[in-house]
Amino acid sequence: MPGEVGEVDWASFGHLQIGRARRPLMAFVMVLAWSRQIWLRFFLDARMDSFLAGHVGAFEAWSGVPRVLKYDNLRSAVLERQGDAIRFNPALLAFASHYRFEPRPVAVARGNEKGRVERAIRFARESFFAARKYADLGDLNAQAAQWCMGVAADRPCREDPAITVREAFEREKPSLLALPDNAYPCELQLPVTAGKTPYVRFDLNDYSIPHTHVRRTLTVRADQHQVRILDGAAVVAEHARSYDRGAQIEIATHIDALVEHKREARHHRGLDHLAHAAPAARTLMLRAAERGSNLGNITAQLLRLLDRYGAAELQAAIEETLASGAAPHQNPVRLALERRRAARGAPPPIAIKLPEHVRDKDKRVTPHRLDIYDQLTAEADDDKQD
Repeated sequence: MPGEVGEVDWASFGHLQIGRARRPLMAFVMVLAWSRQIWLRFFLDARMDSFLAGHVGAFEAWSGVPRVLKYDNLRSAVLERQGDAIRFNPALLAFASHYRFEPRPVAVARGNEKGRVERAIRFARESFFAARKYADLGDLNAQAAQWCMGVAADRPCREDPAITVREAFEREKPSLLALPDNAYPCELQLPVTAGKTPYVRFDLNDYSIPHTHVRRTLTVRADQHQVRILDGAAVVAEHARSYDRGAQIEIATHIDALVEHKREARHHRGLDHLAHAAPAARTLMLRAAERGSNLGNITAQLLRLLDRYGAAELQAAIEETLASGAAPHQNPVRLALERRRAARGAPPPIAIKLPEHVRDKDKRVTPHRLDIYDQLTAEADDDKQD
């Protein structure tokens, strides 16, 4: 009967090279059993989200839903069957419930039960895909949609050769189920873990996230065109989907914020080190901040003076600068250090770049409590007496 039954299947159409990745080119085909109206759409995988997106594309193109859809024993449709007992894929059942159609798997090794879709696949290979030129997947799918509404719709209807598939479809269309008010969400959803770097890996590529969300478990929701990254219910990043391999897809503001954060972190670490060696530097930096000076540059210059003259001399020179009322800047401090060096008759300091492991020797180390060893010794003596 018109509008009662449709048939669905996947078919491999080779591979598509995208950058460094070689992706399988899979064709999703749905055909109406009476009119033989075809829906053809290509994907770069045969996962569940693509499978459901193929259905939605057909339903929207036809402005209706077949009452029954027949499937081969695909994992996307049937997870297990023993005799007449069938365990459907729960995702397909939820999808079918939303659109109110009946999913019906064909019997095992009964290809004749879905012969219409197999003939439609053969027809698509010969009439559409053979020697077809296309720029990318989007271009291929645009051409496929035109072919379905053009060449494929103009062929004679097998149920009534006196009319075309297009005319048969117009008769069948009123029998299709009405579309629901909202389309079913066909996004792929999976958890991902962000490491130390502000990226999450999805489908062979790295997508940037704000640096404030590193070291967390986030959620990726992806369709054929877009990748969204969520922290709970909040969307933290949106990217155009890439089908390349090993690509880094970045948002400029993510990288700029990370660079600024690292710059601020370096500044604070340097300021803490400087204030620990020469406490008077805190007062100098506060006065410099009041004048709107570049604190990062002052900190870097004072750290160089600390390496050359030592903590005691730098402390004395900063105190002298503050007492003189000079500008809170590294230059008056440098002049004070030079005056003190000349007064002592010391030679000019020479900057020496020491290896990291040598510089680490000057770091403050909190010693362990030694009374713990006394407790262990006392316990050992007690054991001997026992």
